[in-house]
Amino acid sequence: MSIKTVTFADMAPLPAIGQGTWYMGEQASLRQQEVAALRKGIDLGLTLIDTAEMYADGGAEEIVGQAIKGQRDRVFLVSKVYPWNADVKKGVAACDASLRRLGTDFIDLYLLHWRGDIALDASVELMETLQRQGKIGRWGVSNLDYDDMQALWSVEGGSACSTNQVLYHLASRGIEYQLLPWCQQQAMPVMAYCPLAQAGRLRTGLMNHPVVNQIARQHNASVAQILLAWVISHQGVMAIPKAATADHVQQNADALKIALTEDDCLQLEKAFPAPGRKTPLEMV
Repeated sequence: MSIKTVTFADMAPLPAIGQGTWYMGEQASLRQQEVAALRKGIDLGLTLIDTAEMYADGGAEEIVGQAIKGQRDRVFLVSKVYPWNADVKKGVAACDASLRRLGTDFIDLYLLHWRGDIALDASVELMETLQRQGKIGRWGVSNLDYDDMQALWSVEGGSACSTNQVLYHLASRGIEYQLLPWCQQQAMPVMAYCPLAQAGRLRTGLMNHPVVNQIARQHNASVAQILLAWVISHQGVMAIPKAATADHVQQNADALKIALTEDDCLQLEKAFPAPGRKTPLEMV
């Protein structure tokens, strides 16, 4: 059975579900479980691992570093730089610190975590500097809305951006109005974080919704798997759910094989319609 893939620029396709690490590295008692979950994911083919210097103040990068030790060449590694570190003056040191925590000398894809006060041209200069130094392969952004992307494209070198990582799930579809179509026109993958919705009532509402549960039963799948399958059914969209246990990682990997029917998608569309106008980009 074929699985859904996403391609970054000129590289080989990657499975459309990766591994997120937000909240990892915060509790020492969970460290070995988190490392084991990431290793399980790699073995199952979920070879893109997303992290950031922000997550657990570098603790998540340390977890990733332990997980990929001895198998760095199997992994497509993504990390992010704080916006206040996103110029050459501070960014090279920030990247070096991430590399030390990750136990590697190379990050495949390095992202500006969100847009801050540092000018975009200075951030592009940082990324180009890190590429020349051989510390990163590609670079991209996170949490940039349509207008931000237009501003980035107006900067010299800005169109070399490889991805935009944004919040996206069935109950948060604002990017479909303008941002996602534009990214698709550029053949630039979108990385969906919080693909199962963040914690709280919104997540509960999704997990307990009768339509989603009915479709899950029809596919002999979990609700989470249906939600992941919906996200990656969109052209050029990758989901990066966090899974801190081996069982959850297995479920995420199995979601790659689920093919939603046209009727499934129509039912989900009716239950959770996309906004018909521009809405602010959601962030957590």
